[in-house]
Amino acid sequence: MKILTVYYSLDGNTQLIAEQIKSAVNGDILRLKPVHDNNKKGLFKLLSGGRQIFKNEKPELEPFDINPAEYDLIFIGTPVWAGSFAPALNTFLAENSIQNKNIALFCCSRGGKGKVFIKLHDILRDNNIIGETEFLSPVKSDPKEVNAKVSSWVDEIIEKLD
Repeated sequence: MKILTVYYSLDGNTQLIAEQIKSAVNGDILRLKPVHDNNKKGLFKLLSGGRQIFKNEKPELEPFDINPAEYDLIFIGTPVWAGSFAPALNTFLAENSIQNKNIALFCCSRGGKGKVFIKLHDILRDNNIIGETEFLSPVKSDPKEVNAKVSSWVDEIIEKLD
């Protein structure tokens, strides 16, 4: 089974989880990188990200050479911005036809998942969503606990496909 982990990360939280998933499943990984990323700090970063969400922006991504259609299982990860998923993921999902795939969703936040999974379920409705989970500030959490949660969740996802 070919497995891909696709993610966007601004502050490193989603990247931490994505890399642990990649290692656990021995799959491929794709980090979504906007050509012009949100490099603001503090309140300006939050305002800029929120504006992108409310305007439903789709920032241009740096090119990549991975074709999601070639994978059987795709883990998709995003930080939570203004109760939604990051605009880079919006671009990826709009530009890549993902259909009839097994999908596992994860998000990272400081305070809650908002409507991330509801919105992603809607966009990915032509797929088999086999699981979802949220990680609260994993970079600031106990690494052993984070790793244990990732391992347990990945095992649960893989078992559903066996």
